[in-house]
Order: sequence, then structure tokens, then C-alpha cells
Amino acid sequence: MNKTLTIFGGNSNPNLTREVAQYVGTPVGDARIDRFSDGEIFVEIGENVRNVNCFIVQSTCSPPNRNLMELLIMIDALKRASAGSIVAIVPYFGYARQDRKVKPRTPISAKLVADLLTTAGATRVLSVELHAGQIQGFFNIPFDHLFATPVLREKLEREGLRGESTVIVSPDAGGVERARAYSKALDCPLAIIDKRRDKPNVSQVLNLIGDVKGKRAVIIDDMIDTAGTLCNAAKAVMDHGATEVFAVATHGVFSGPAIERLNNSILKKIFVTDTIPQDDRVSLCDRLEVLGLGSLLGEAVKRIHHGDSISSLFH
Repeated sequence: MNKTLTIFGGNSNPNLTREVAQYVGTPVGDARIDRFSDGEIFVEIGENVRNVNCFIVQSTCSPPNRNLMELLIMIDALKRASAGSIVAIVPYFGYARQDRKVKPRTPISAKLVADLLTTAGATRVLSVELHAGQIQGFFNIPFDHLFATPVLREKLEREGLRGESTVIVSPDAGGVERARAYSKALDCPLAIIDKRRDKPNVSQVLNLIGDVKGKRAVIIDDMIDTAGTLCNAAKAVMDHGATEVFAVATHGVFSGPAIERLNNSILKKIFVTDTIPQDDRVSLCDRLEVLGLGSLLGEAVKRIHHGDSISSLFH
């Protein structure tokens, strides 16, 4: 049987790859990924992909360098096997926080990653909730920027977190646009935390703008890394009279002391998606709940393959 579409996956998130393939209705493509004794990565594509639209699901999460290298080598293998198109689906785009020069003589690593993907042979890139939207402009190939908002918003509605009794909280000024979108969709008031960051992964809450007294607060962010910002924000919200605090983020990075901080925090529930695999963390934090994006990404794959519009998935 001549296939026109194949979905491959690296080692970063095999469960999500299977969910996407299941939604599309095709088996996961045959690809063998091995590492030599010195750590070098070897990829062998086990099926004919000539003129086939190939999709690779691979988050560049921890360990980022290994997962990125896997993705680049898979793209190169498909290009040399005469694939019709190669779409890199990168649910979590690593190095996205290095999107500009913050000091003299520092790199713009997000641009470097964009160049590497393009040079390797990707014909299109799809990602979810970039830390900085302007990273789309680093690519000279089509880039589709999806949001997990529909999935997360539906979960909040099922939890009864909507209306005037709930307040949406942005943990910093940079996340106001994201929080406002949730506030509008859920008919909730909006609050903003004014924070100052003295050095990486260290934040200090200074002020809360908005009324949270007597309300259930939902802190919205794009990612949770060390959870310092989130836990400080939750404490500030409770100090200002909120009755309960929930957290919502697309990407659960959870590095360093994150899980310990969350377990010791006053947060009632933390909702994240499976752009980064969370199997081990769920067992360590009973407040953590993971929502699947397989259907969202699978729908995007279908529409890209058939040449249909995916703009309705952007919002």
C-alpha cells in the first residue's frame, strides 16, 4: 500500500506521538533511533518515504541537546530518503527563552535552533505556545503556532472556574495578553502581579493589581520551570484574600526544586499539558493534572496534509 502520510516520533515524548497517530488514524512510522557507545545518535528510517508527507513529533525538552540532535538527524534522514515534505512538530520549543540579547556578547539561541531546523531540511515547523511569539519570524519556512487554550479552558469550565467568583491572574506584565484571553473566554475579572526578577530563576513579588478578595484565583502562565514565580504569585494572591489558588500552564518544565516547591505550596491544583512528558512527576505531586494535546496536534496534522486551513486552531 502506498502511504501518503507518516508520523514519526523521537524519544522525547513517545506517548504523545502515539496519541497524534491514533487521532489521524495511521500507525507510528518505523524509525530506529540508537546511540553509539560514545553517545553519538544514529537514525534509520525503516519504511519507504519517497514523496510521502512526513511529520516528526519531538519536544526539545530535557535533555534538550540530545532531543534536539535526535530531531535534526531524523529530519536529515528523511530528506536523504526523498520525503515529499518534512514537518517538525515541536510541542515544546527548547531555547525559546533565549530569543534576544539581554546582555552584550550573548547568543540568540532560539534563532540558532531555527537555522538548524531549516538547514537540516524541515519544510515546515509547528509548535505550541512559544515563550516569545516573535520566534516565528526567525524561520524562513512556514511556521504554525498553536495554543493549548481550548483544552485548558475546557478543563477550567469543568472545574467550575468561571464567572465573577473566579479571577484570572497574570504572574507578570508579560503574560497579561494571555491572561486577558482566558478572562474574556471565562467571563472572569483580571488581576496582574507586578514582579521584578533580579537574576535567572529568581523572582520577587512586589504588588498585586486587581481585586482577588473572596474569589477563586487561577494563575495563567505559558510554562512552569522552577516554580519560584508561581509559588510566590500564589502566596501573594492568598495574602490579598483569595479563597483558593489554581495554576494553569501549557508547558510543565519542572526543573530543579519545582516539585518540592509545588508540594509545599498553597496551590490546590496545577493543570499542565503533555507537551513535555509528566509520567514521573504525576506520581511525585498529587496536585498535578496533565491534559492531552494529541487531538489538537492530530487535527493540525490532518489539515496540513490535506492543505486545509488551520487558522481556527491558532486561537
